[in-house]
Amino acid sequence: MITLITNIKELLQVRESSVLKVSGAEMAVLPTIKNAFLLLKDDLIADFGSMDNLPKMSADTTIDAAGKIVLPSWCDSHTHIVYAGSREQEFVDRINGMTYEEIANRGGGILNSAKKLNETSEEDIFNQSKARLEEVIQLGTGAVEIKSGYGLTVEGELKMLRVIQQLSKNYPITIKATFLGAHAFPSAFKNNKKGYIDSIINEMLPEIAKNKSADFIDVFCETGYFSAEETEQIMEAGIQFGLKPKIHVNQFNSIGGIQAGIKYNALSVDHLEIMNTEDIEALKNTETMPVALPSCSYFLSIPYTPARQMIAAGLPLALATDYNPGSTPSGNMNFVVATACIKMKMTPEEAINAATLNGAYAMGISNTHGSITIGKKANLIITKKIPSYYQLPYAFGSNLIDCVILNGKKYL
Repeated sequence: MITLITNIKELLQVRESSVLKVSGAEMAVLPTIKNAFLLLKDDLIADFGSMDNLPKMSADTTIDAAGKIVLPSWCDSHTHIVYAGSREQEFVDRINGMTYEEIANRGGGILNSAKKLNETSEEDIFNQSKARLEEVIQLGTGAVEIKSGYGLTVEGELKMLRVIQQLSKNYPITIKATFLGAHAFPSAFKNNKKGYIDSIINEMLPEIAKNKSADFIDVFCETGYFSAEETEQIMEAGIQFGLKPKIHVNQFNSIGGIQAGIKYNALSVDHLEIMNTEDIEALKNTETMPVALPSCSYFLSIPYTPARQMIAAGLPLALATDYNPGSTPSGNMNFVVATACIKMKMTPEEAINAATLNGAYAMGISNTHGSITIGKKANLIITKKIPSYYQLPYAFGSNLIDCVILNGKKYL
């Protein structure tokens, strides 16, 4: 099937195939073509250029994008959208003065979600999760990473990963699965942390490897959760089972998680609300992608990732939603991009780069996603008629998407 999109007001993120991420000052450069065409063949990008150079061709479908912006769909590299129920009561508790840590210490937080998940059938979890997935697709996300981590038992974690696999089979969006058994210590192991880590390494990981049900391994490296040393132990085991690390670090404290991630060549280190000079220096000249989650900072009223400081140091940066029931109950990447501009002082160019190409890199898929490049997946956002792409972060509360294309087809 051949689809031709014509009269595009501006085609964003036009790249050569060799560009897999952008760092430092490069993040402020967003290559575009004005008054452009884009040719899709089946599920891939086949050609693009100025309308002045449009070749004569016959297409099965032609879309007139006059006045509209076209860009690669968002690549959301950090979500927890497979879960059961919600935690709106904790939201109200925080309004009334309780902290995230206080809620967790009384059995709320991750343990609350784990209790609900283990009491919920696999079919029910799938039905709840597919509604969230459908919503984020309609909001322009064309690739998403989904973590386990609300099971905290062998069967609970495997159940979550099976749901992720089922979502991947049933929807055209690209999905990467991450095993996050090390999300918290379950109540049964409160006084036996070694016992739970042994369960992750000796019981969960062999089953996951046998079923090939995850691409990555994650650890919540944070005070009160997993130490840097424990994180290293779990990452090392995951690597032995063929899983590349992507880890939670520096959400509330800097405890050596970034350095641990780099030591084990983590694909990404995520959160980064608390960053000191040593953390930034450690990330220089590595292949590890820093990932910021600004809507988490917004929802919890905690600091934002210091994007300006990190970009000035020459680092790359990706943006993701952290969609989860406790600290970010939203998968809206448009809001993430806007919040990065408003609160982290990223330019629209930097934020779009971070939410497309660098987001794809943080999932290990920037050779196939994240830019307008011949041979990459035809996953696109076509906006409504807008003055410029600056409108995307500027009109932060408006839905500016006209249609979403996944694998070369309109998603309805």
